[in-house]
Amino acid sequence: MLSLAPVTASAQEMTYPEKCKTAGMDMSKTGMSMDGDMKMGDMPMGDYQKASMEGMKSMHSNMMQGMMQKDADVAFVCGMIAHHMGAISMSEAELKYGDNKEAMAMARKVIDAQKKEIVQMTKWVNKEAK
Repeated sequence: MLSLAPVTASAQEMTYPEKCKTAGMDMSKTGMSMDGDMKMGDMPMGDYQKASMEGMKSMHSNMMQGMMQKDADVAFVCGMIAHHMGAISMSEAELKYGDNKEAMAMARKVIDAQKKEIVQMTKWVNKEAK
């Protein structure tokens, strides 16, 4: 089993694995957008919402790339890496803007657990993806 050592990088410092990126894939033919653009209309957003949406945009784009992998196992793990990165980004926004101790404790747990899982999944992708 892989060791799950503590990880301290923020979501912005974590890198989506190259082997999860869909090289040369024309996403316009899939009916999916690669820019992760989330239209919110003229909805006013506070700093928390803006920070959360930025994390979601990045997650959405990476997840869509990962899910386009031909191998189902690789697609699943790549999609989960992107999903975990989005959860970390949202949790970091909670820690920056939130004030409820219980919610902030949950955010810290999410960050700690999912960073460890990202390390484990990235090692797997680097070993297994062709």
